Amino acid sequence: MLRFASMMATAALLLSADVAGVSFVQPPSQPVEFPSDESLPVLPDMPPAGGRAPHGARGNDDPGQTAKTNPQDNSGQAAKAKDARLQPESRLALVRYVDGEFARVLQPIPSGKKGLHLKAGDSLDENALHVILGSSGSAINPGDSAQITGLEFKERQIVVDINGGGRGKKKLRDRIHLELGGVPTMTTSNAQAPVNTNAGATVYLDFDKPLPDMTPDELKQYLSSVLDFSKQHSAAVQWIDTLPPEIQSAIADKRPAVGMDHEMVLAALGRPDRKVREKEPDGTETEDWIYGKPPAKTVFVKFEGDKVTQVEQFPQ
Repeated sequence: MLRFASMMATAALLLSADVAGVSFVQPPSQPVEFPSDESLPVLPDMPPAGGRAPHGARGNDDPGQTAKTNPQDNSGQAAKAKDARLQPESRLALVRYVDGEFARVLQPIPSGKKGLHLKAGDSLDENALHVILGSSGSAINPGDSAQITGLEFKERQIVVDINGGGRGKKKLRDRIHLELGGVPTMTTSNAQAPVNTNAGATVYLDFDKPLPDMTPDELKQYLSSVLDFSKQHSAAVQWIDTLPPEIQSAIADKRPAVGMDHEMVLAALGRPDRKVREKEPDGTETEDWIYGKPPAKTVFVKFEGDKVTQVEQFPQ
């Protein structure tokens, strides 16, 4: 009898689910107590459709989300690389591959130590150039062949000397004796150094910020409004090809060698940091080209006339 009553109650409940407007009253239940120090979420923590966690969620359901890179980060890294300061190895490359290069002159370059100022990345101000030429005259004219004979790196400027530069020459050479472990002493010699009579000029390449990192080709591009390197570089390459194999190998290795002349040493190492001219007891005049500064690695290249007779490096 009890089993029959249960079956009838179940059937009644199933039939009542199809009847609209019927409300169910839950049977009374025992009150539930929650600890006072426990916080409960207002809404259940359920991911939206697709299985992805909502924006800002820290779940591990989609590890790929945390690995995504903000597009602004890439642009920031590119800007940082673009604004990087001139690196020591880049400076050495500029000296090796630009200093000593020949170029064809495109615009007249004023004489005198004031020279010509170029703003890196901007076109040449021809009106300002004409004003300077009116007061100083031109040292080098369009169509002339010129040679880069010096690069000087300052905080926001690269000073480019052409054909010896236009900043004047010292007529007296200081005779410097370098003694390892001691203090250098300096005396003045009475011998007068020959003065370069060829017309020289100086170009000041100005930047609005500390010198950026650049390649030799980029430096040539900065100077392209007044100097054309395009047809001169191949001639330099052909000249190197005509040299003896051992000299070619030394130039490729960026090292001086006995028997080289001034041009070969320039091709291998660029312009020296300083030069010292001396007279030996037998009356022979020698000139040392010094690369580096003690106590760091320093290379001394000794010339007698136009030939290298000795190469020394300290420390060994």
